[in-house]
Amino acid sequence: MAKFRKKPVVIEAVQWLNGQISETPEWIGKALGKNMDEEGAMIRIGNEVRIATLEGEMTASDGDWLIQGVSGEIYPCKPDIFAKTHEEV
Repeated sequence: MAKFRKKPVVIEAVQWLNGQISETPEWIGKALGKNMDEEGAMIRIGNEVRIATLEGEMTASDGDWLIQGVSGEIYPCKPDIFAKTHEEV
C-alpha cells in the first residue's frame, strides 16, 4: 500500500478563549458578516462559536482554534490536536 505525507502549508489561526477571539483578522470579520446558510459563516452563541462548513455546522468551544484553511475554508480544531499538528512560523 502506498504511503503519503501531508504537504506542509501555512495557515492562519486564532484561539477562542473565554468567549473572545485572540485576534480579529479580516477573514473572521467577513465570516461574522455572513448569513449562517453560507459556507464560512460564523456566529457567536454564548461562549461558543458556530461555523457553517461544507460538512455542516461545527461548534468551537473555549480553547479551540479557528483555522482558515488553504482554500479559505474556516473550521475549528481542538487545542490538543492543534498542538500536535501545527507549529508557529
